[in-house]
Amino acid sequence: MKKIIVLLMLSVSFIFAAVNLQTASKDELMSIKGIGPVKADQIMKYRKSNKIKSADDLKDIKGFGPSIISNIKGNKTVSKAKMTEKKKISKIEDKRKSQISEAKKSAKTKDELKTKKKEINKKAKAEKTKAKKKETKKAKTTKKKEDILTK
Repeated sequence: MKKIIVLLMLSVSFIFAAVNLQTASKDELMSIKGIGPVKADQIMKYRKSNKIKSADDLKDIKGFGPSIISNIKGNKTVSKAKMTEKKKISKIEDKRKSQISEAKKSAKTKDELKTKKKEINKKAKAEKTKAKKKETKKAKTTKKKEDILTK
């Protein structure tokens, strides 16, 4: 029984990973509330010439005010489910952009292009919604397991 509990505790410890601003990937940075692809790129660009020792170091980057820095400080841990969701959504978005680019090349009229874009956007939206629901469900299951272990 003790072995099972130890294994469960170890597996839960891997569910949450600390975000190191100096080494984090774009997806890891984007998993922090208030940081999207543009701000993640800004952080990655900034850290090429500067060492980031704390979230306060980001004040030097244009657009990083007290609210975003407090979000970063408050979100030192990020669930893997959230990172996975962001990755999936990013892949869906890349696929959507690629399909629209192909549609522009193959469309004969503006109306055809408009119709094709609507179809592509509708399908991408449905895929994103599905991915979010799936990852939310995983996160809830993980949270329940974590709650059980902490009781």
